[in-house]
Amino acid sequence: MNFNNFSFGEDLSHALSLMGFEKPTPIQEAAIPIIQSGSDIIACAQTGTGKTAAFLLPLLDRLSKGYRAKKGVTNLIIVPTRELALQIDQQLEGFGYFVGASSLPVYGGGDGVGWDQQKQALKDGADFIIATPGRLISHLKLGYVNLQQVEHLVLDEADRMLDMGFLDDILHIVGYLPENRQTLLFSATMPPKIRELARRILKDPQEVSLALSKPAEGVLQGAYLVYDDQKIPLLEKLLQGKSNYQSIIIFTSSKRMVREIARQLHTKGFSVNEISSDLEQSDREKVLRDFGNRKFQILVATDVISRGIDIKDISLIINFDVPQDAEDYVHRVGRTARADTTGVALTLINQKDQKRFGQIENLIGSVVQKIDLPEGVGKSPDYQPDKRTSMPKKGGRYKPKARPRQKGPKKNS
Repeated sequence: MNFNNFSFGEDLSHALSLMGFEKPTPIQEAAIPIIQSGSDIIACAQTGTGKTAAFLLPLLDRLSKGYRAKKGVTNLIIVPTRELALQIDQQLEGFGYFVGASSLPVYGGGDGVGWDQQKQALKDGADFIIATPGRLISHLKLGYVNLQQVEHLVLDEADRMLDMGFLDDILHIVGYLPENRQTLLFSATMPPKIRELARRILKDPQEVSLALSKPAEGVLQGAYLVYDDQKIPLLEKLLQGKSNYQSIIIFTSSKRMVREIARQLHTKGFSVNEISSDLEQSDREKVLRDFGNRKFQILVATDVISRGIDIKDISLIINFDVPQDAEDYVHRVGRTARADTTGVALTLINQKDQKRFGQIENLIGSVVQKIDLPEGVGKSPDYQPDKRTSMPKKGGRYKPKARPRQKGPKKNS
């Protein structure tokens, strides 16, 4: 099957040809005909499978064939993070160049100029508005936003939005939309709360579910069993001699460790930068832009970008910490091996995280290979994922855990 099977208009087909799109991914092949038919859809597909294009292409095709509101917002896309809003807007710029589609991301954290641009676009109308829930509601409360022309509502990364507590916000926004619309819900997972949301806002949806909670086929996964004080030395060993790797992401669970890891690697001469929610939005955008342009090799990040980055040819993902949520593991490693490419994902597992990593292995349905520590790092702890271990206190400081002392003869008292 190729994109010709979808009978896209000449303008969009030309754009796809120039961008090198030849064969649709499985989620595109399954979802695009449903969206073209006008049915609501609830689609489950992991990160990196091409789901953004799965909903953008049929909506752009309708615009190219003259189906657009005369005034107002035609397509409203709700996303959990500003990073994802920017990513989708960038894809729209590429796909929509020959279609002449207008779009604007609406998110918080910017300056007054950004607010005024968003206000004007919401008042005048646009083909696509890509918005985070909180920011859109801030505009809605001021009374100048008219969403009664919306023909298509897209909820992207719906599971993450519910995890972040946006359920009431989503329902509030839906209250401003016309009853007669097409609603497209995309999610990486399908827990009961997603099905309940779908029941409340979708009408007789068709369902597509592909490769739920499985890392992409092209990801070579491995793990190292470590004590906490071995993590940084091991990280340095893993990064040495990787000059042929264009882009590397290191994920950690805390903003403090982002700074510490970046500092340690910088002192060792690595080309590294960092990103977390502590940065201003403009600074975060610059870091992602510079990373995408290969101005530095290694990006140290919290999960703020695990679902909100679309940079090609990421060769290596390193989980400095085991993710708190097993689903987040799939999204972290999904940053590499996008589409048909390959990549490597490595995880550093300390003693307290062994049980959690065992849950990840149960979720993905396979055992991740445990790799021996390189010479000079020391000896690994035993792997006992079924052993009950105490979890660290929420917000606790990172403290290297002392390794067991060798037993020796008792001293005379």
